[in-house]
Amino acid sequence: MSKPFAYISTRGTAPNLGFEDVLLAGLARDGGLYVPEVWPRLTEDEIAAFAGLPFADAAVSVIGRFTGGSIARKDLTRMAHEAYATFGHAAVTPLVQVGPDTFVLELFHGPTLAFKDVAMQLLARLMDHVLEKRNERVTIVGATSGDTGGAAIEAFRGSKRADVVILFPDGRVSDVQRRMMTTPTEANVHAVAIDGTFDDCQALVKAMFNDHGFRDRVHLAGVNSINWARIVAQVTYYFAAATALGAPYRKVAFSVPTGNFGDIFAGYVARRMGLPIADLTIASNANDILPRTVATGVYEMREVVETTSPSMDIQISSNFERYLFEASSRDDAYVRGVMGSLSQSRRFEVGPAVAEHLRRDFSAAAVSEQRVAETIRMVKAQSAYLMDPHTACGYAAAAEARRDGHGVPRVILSTAHPAKFPDAMEETTGERPSLPARLASLMTDAERFERLPNDLAAVQKFVESRARASSEASA
Repeated sequence: MSKPFAYISTRGTAPNLGFEDVLLAGLARDGGLYVPEVWPRLTEDEIAAFAGLPFADAAVSVIGRFTGGSIARKDLTRMAHEAYATFGHAAVTPLVQVGPDTFVLELFHGPTLAFKDVAMQLLARLMDHVLEKRNERVTIVGATSGDTGGAAIEAFRGSKRADVVILFPDGRVSDVQRRMMTTPTEANVHAVAIDGTFDDCQALVKAMFNDHGFRDRVHLAGVNSINWARIVAQVTYYFAAATALGAPYRKVAFSVPTGNFGDIFAGYVARRMGLPIADLTIASNANDILPRTVATGVYEMREVVETTSPSMDIQISSNFERYLFEASSRDDAYVRGVMGSLSQSRRFEVGPAVAEHLRRDFSAAAVSEQRVAETIRMVKAQSAYLMDPHTACGYAAAAEARRDGHGVPRVILSTAHPAKFPDAMEETTGERPSLPARLASLMTDAERFERLPNDLAAVQKFVESRARASSEASA
């Protein structure tokens, strides 16, 4: 492209950046999130060309439209093929039919059995590529409700250019999820159990990014879904699934188990790019802040409830800020106002215009723990298909919130392998799903992690002591 492809902050006061800088920055310096200055649009013919395309090539086609030419096509192609060669299925994200017009999009065939691998395996390669080119080093700090942490540590373990510190809520992730973070032995990865909830972990990460002195000192970078590259990598599987089911010549509906709003925002991006999506269903568990917001126009935090789908046990959906920016016609003053209200009073009203956009763009439903268990058993009985609790939320929410009409293929995003939640699965079905053979030693390998209080100073001290970028800066 001749014109630089720029990114702008949702809060309007941070400088515009190119793709490489957004990749490394994660959170904007004004506390906002980056979005493209313009949305690329695809023609019908360009969308149809995704059908049958190898997943890595589809990823290059999507992501290449957002890089502004900053990464050579041959380098992007090489990195995409390397990233998706780590997956245990040739299709990377295969579709499995479980009903007459219902399909499960399996996003769990990556190294850590969760959808986060789809983006993280590529993100790590992109970051290493840019850091090598610039001869720089970064310290990656992230928060996880279960799956992001394992995916990040797996993707960056052994990186010569990045140290990784992942915060997770102590006792609030499954044993498998924890061990995926705590068993890697590479010196550049660090798992930290925080005495608190995921929202506490996320607040600590945001506070570190907003402490500009600390941020600069350790060359802080983020890999949570606040990082735009994470979102754009996830857009690929919407195009791959929809075209396999007949898009752009017929519409497809998606139901997305989501807590942080990143996965479903990727679907919104695909729709903005021209993919004909009949419906995007926000599927939540008992932590129903997003369905409540769709229904009432009021975003109001409550206490986090522990469920069998821990990756959705969230009350602060960070990527919702990106949607508010778009739905308000990119009114950064509006975004600053509602985010300020959230910080001060744990709630805000989206306003009539944004509420109307929200109800038009998404359907939404919250699914009780009883309904999750019933759905898992029902689908297994009817289709001999075993889905994890997150996927069951997506399936049940789609049935409840459906508004796309009959004959429209309905895709349920399956975000994690059932073996990541063996206790919940055994309690629900009487059977304990096995991990793939390649992970046979996961439950017996030695663990290595730190426990820290929910205290910013203590966490910053730990991060700084592990950051090679910090020692380079002071040398």
